[in-house]
Amino acid sequence: MTLNSPSQRGNSGSKDVHNDTDNRTQILQVMEKLAQIKDVHALLAEVLLQARRLTRADAGSIYLIENNVLNFSYIHNDTLFGAAEVNRYLYASHPLAIDNHSLAGYVASTGKPLLLDDAYHLAPGMPFTFNNSFDRLSGYRTHSILAAPLVTSSNKTVGVMQIINPLNEAQQPSTFTPGDLLLLKHFANNAAAAIERAILTREIIMRMIRMCELRDPKETGLHANRVGAYAAEVYHQWSLKQGISDDEIKQKKDSLRIAAMLHDLGKMAIPDRILQKPDRLNAEEFRIMQYHTIHGARLFRNQESDLDVLSAEIALNHHEKWDGTGYPGKIEDIYQDHPRLGQGKQGEEIPLAARIVALADVYDALVSQRVYKGAWSEITTLGYIKNQSGKRFDPQVVDAFLAIYDVITAIRDKYQEGRSPSSLVT
Repeated sequence: MTLNSPSQRGNSGSKDVHNDTDNRTQILQVMEKLAQIKDVHALLAEVLLQARRLTRADAGSIYLIENNVLNFSYIHNDTLFGAAEVNRYLYASHPLAIDNHSLAGYVASTGKPLLLDDAYHLAPGMPFTFNNSFDRLSGYRTHSILAAPLVTSSNKTVGVMQIINPLNEAQQPSTFTPGDLLLLKHFANNAAAAIERAILTREIIMRMIRMCELRDPKETGLHANRVGAYAAEVYHQWSLKQGISDDEIKQKKDSLRIAAMLHDLGKMAIPDRILQKPDRLNAEEFRIMQYHTIHGARLFRNQESDLDVLSAEIALNHHEKWDGTGYPGKIEDIYQDHPRLGQGKQGEEIPLAARIVALADVYDALVSQRVYKGAWSEITTLGYIKNQSGKRFDPQVVDAFLAIYDVITAIRDKYQEGRSPSSLVT
């Protein structure tokens, strides 16, 4: 084991000398790609992937600092999970104290990177310990570890990136080199700036949602986070079944999560007597409520990006139904003064993103407590969704939802009612 410098290197197949020019070029190319990513979750996935590619690492994880603890935010492990990103571990909650009781805690508290040859054989007197609980649960064997703080240009530590087990040419675990350490430190410094920007974007989104929450007690930041996460993961599963390329999946998933969170912003235009009514709405009140879809879409009239287009599609169409009985229906011009609700859109006339958010939104409403209803049980909720496949919901979207239901429940647990608002960043 070494602290910041290697010792007792074997013939691992790792290269101790890196071509600085090639590395700088590669990092610049990666950073250009990262700058295009809007959602913090999608960004963390890409940061971890690129860090592993730069150092040939088999696995890794990212922790973000939240409420003065390290919150487990993303994990990759090619040996255990393959290339699949959709698994319940993405939404697991494993906070770590920022202290010497873990490697990540030590790095966060000191701001110093770590290079370990073998996590199981630490030299006596080291100011940190290695927690092998994940290895014991999964059967994985951690060997060499690199951990670096994610420090912004303002010298603020926002998290820790930890990568594990570089693979040699025979695809066997070897050890990281001093060159790997320098490369990861440089990459982490650049990545931290991108993560800080994405967190700021997320905070702006959450402020918009909290504004809506001031008027509508049902529209909470937790609900928005759950719907956004459900939608992103259902889309991922649906896309895999359709044979869509990884790059296209990542691009669409990045925007979809944010756009889905904004699906109900149009409720800000609905009168309080309707929005805050504790009972079910009557026919006239419901007709007025239906216009929140149009009001929401209008917010994105000046469409400067794909995210604007997607947000407008979802806001307008997330109450349409597969069988054509939804609302607001086909409207020639949603920007006219008093648009009339039209005949419901049907099947694939409804944009895919809206079909996904429709299911995510209904599921979350059913399993959540409301002032006018109790929470439905899991069995009743899943029975309803299955029954409505081909009626209210797109059958393929239902299939994708059910295929990752372990992920859905993990998301619900992560963003459960009662968590503090600041926990919504991760």
